[in-house]
Amino acid sequence: MDLENEKTAELEDVHEVGMDENHGEPALLHSESDLRDHTEEEAHDDEPEQDYSKLSKVQLVALVKELIKEEDVRKVDRQLRNIKPLIDELRDAERTLALNRFILDGSNPDDFQYRGDEFDASFDAMLKTFRDKRNQVLRNQEDAKSENLRIKLELLEQLRGLTDLQDIQDQFDQFKALQKKWKSIGPVPGTQAKTLWANYHALVDRFYDNQSIYFELKELDRKKNLEAKLELCERAEKLNEVKDIRQAVRELNELHHEFKHIGPVPNDEKENAWQRFKAASDAVYARRDEFVKNLNQEFAANVALKQTLADDVQAFASFQSDRIKEWNGKTKEILDLQKKWEEKGGLPRNKAKELNKKFWSAFKAFFANKNSFFKKLDAERTQNLEKKNQLLQRALALKESTDWDAATQELKVLQQQWKEIGPVPEKLREKIYQEFKQACDFFFENRRSEQGKRDHEQVDNLKAKEALCAQLEKHAAEKTANTELLKQFEDQFNAIGFVPKKDMAAIRARYHQAVEKFISVLEGVSDDEKNKLVLENQLQDLKNDPMADQKIYHKEQALRKKIQKVENDIAVWRNNLEFFARAKNGEKVREEFNAKIDEAAGHLKQLKEQIKLLRAVS
Repeated sequence: MDLENEKTAELEDVHEVGMDENHGEPALLHSESDLRDHTEEEAHDDEPEQDYSKLSKVQLVALVKELIKEEDVRKVDRQLRNIKPLIDELRDAERTLALNRFILDGSNPDDFQYRGDEFDASFDAMLKTFRDKRNQVLRNQEDAKSENLRIKLELLEQLRGLTDLQDIQDQFDQFKALQKKWKSIGPVPGTQAKTLWANYHALVDRFYDNQSIYFELKELDRKKNLEAKLELCERAEKLNEVKDIRQAVRELNELHHEFKHIGPVPNDEKENAWQRFKAASDAVYARRDEFVKNLNQEFAANVALKQTLADDVQAFASFQSDRIKEWNGKTKEILDLQKKWEEKGGLPRNKAKELNKKFWSAFKAFFANKNSFFKKLDAERTQNLEKKNQLLQRALALKESTDWDAATQELKVLQQQWKEIGPVPEKLREKIYQEFKQACDFFFENRRSEQGKRDHEQVDNLKAKEALCAQLEKHAAEKTANTELLKQFEDQFNAIGFVPKKDMAAIRARYHQAVEKFISVLEGVSDDEKNKLVLENQLQDLKNDPMADQKIYHKEQALRKKIQKVENDIAVWRNNLEFFARAKNGEKVREEFNAKIDEAAGHLKQLKEQIKLLRAVS
C-alpha cells in the first residue's frame, strides 16, 4: 500500500463513522479484526522497500539467514517475496552457464544434471524452515482467534446475565470487570468480528438503559473516558513535532486504536473531543501529504537522471578487451556510474523495477564478462606457469653440470625462453622467478670459480712455455742445438696445457721464432731438411690446437693456392722462352728465365712436400 492509499484508508477509519445516538460514541463501520489487519498493513507499507538487485547470491543467502531470525513473519515474508525472484534469476543463470559448458565439453544435453551449490541448498532449507514457521504462526493465530471468539462469546453470555441481577453495586463492578477483560482479548475471526462487536455494544447499551438508577456512576465513568481521550488528543498533537513522518503516522494509528476502544464520554463533550483528535490527526496527515508530494517530485526528477545513467551503462554490457589496463579503466568508469546511481535516491514504484533491471542487468553483464576475461587470463597464466616450471626443472638439472660450454649455452637459451613466456599467477611470480634465478646463479658462480682455477693454471702454463722458449733461444745463441734436443723441447711444449687467451698468439709466435733459430744453427743438416723440420714443428703445434681440423684445412688450401700460382708462373715463363728464342740477344734473357723456372720448380717441390707432411699430420 503506497502512502496516498494509506492516508485514504486512515481517513476512512476516522471520517467514516457516525455518532451513536444513545451513548455519544463513534459507530464502528469496520470490524475489529479488519481494523487491526489494516493498521498492521499500513505499518508495513510505511517501511521503505529495499533494493536487493545489486547483491550477489552469496550476499542474498546471508541476508536471508539473518532475516529469518526475526519473529515478525509478515515482515520476513514480505521481504522474501522480493529476494526469492532475484536468487531464482541468479540460479537460472548459473544453471544455463553450467549447461553451456557441459555442451561445449561435447556432452549430451539430455545427460545434464544440475544440483546447484551449497548456497542453493542452504537457501532452499531456510525457505522451507521459514514457510513451516509461517504456517505454524498462521495456524496459531487462527487458533488464538478461535479461542478469543470462544472467550468473548462467554463474556457476552455473562453480560446478558448481568443485566438481570438485583445487586446493583456488585452488578456495576462486574460490568466494569467484563469491559476490561473484553478490551484485553485479542482479535477474533473476521467473519464473526462485526456481529460480535454489534452484540457487545447492544448489551452495553442495554446494561446502561436498565441501570438508569446509577446514572451518576455512568456519568462519572464517561468523565474518566473523556480524560483518557483528551490525553490521547494531547499525544496526537505532539506527533506534529516528530520529524520522521513515517514514525508519526505509525504512532497515530496506535492512538486511533486506543481512542476507539475507550468507552463513551459525556454527550456535550463528545463532539469537541472528537474534533480535537481529528484536527491533530489531520495535521499529521497534512505533513504526510506534503512529504509524499515532495517525495514524488524527487522521484520524478530521479527518473530522468537514472534513465540517462541506465542508458550510459548499456555500452559496458558488450565491452571486450584483451588488456588488463583497459578492463581496469572501464571498471573505474562503471563504478563511478554506480556511485552516481546510488546518490540519486529512490524511484516511483511503477518505474523502479524497469529502470533497476535495465541498469543492473548491464552492470552485472560487464562484471560477468570481466570475470570471464580474468578466468581466461588465469588459465593462460597457469599454462605459462607450467612452461616456466619445465624451464626451472631443466635449469635445476644443469646447475651442477661441469660441461661448462654446453651448459652455458643451454642456460642462456633457457633464460631467453623464460623472457618470452608471458606472466604467471601473481602469487607465484616471485617464487618461481627466484628459484630459476638461483639455479642459474649457482651454475654461473661455479663456472666463475672453475674459470678462476683454470686462469691460474693457464698463467703457470704460460710461465712454463716462456721458460722453454728461453731455453731454445739460449741453445740457439750458444749453438748447442741438435735434433734430439729439438724433439724433447717439442714434446715438452705440446705437453703443457692452455695459456691465457690474450697470450696465446704471442707465446706461439715466440715459440716458432725460437724453434726456427734453434733449427738454423743445427750442424750437418741441409737447408731443405731444416725447412722440413720447421714445417714439421709448425704442423705439430697446429695439430694440438683446439681448432686443428679447421686450421689444417685452411693451411692446406693456402698451400694449394701457392702451388697453383707457382705452376702458372712456370707455364708463363716457359711460353716466354719460345718468344725470346727468336729475339736478338735472347740468350741472356733465356738464361734468366731458366733460372726463375729452376728456382720456382724447387719452391714447388717444397710446397708439395709440405702438402704431404700436412696430410700425414691430419
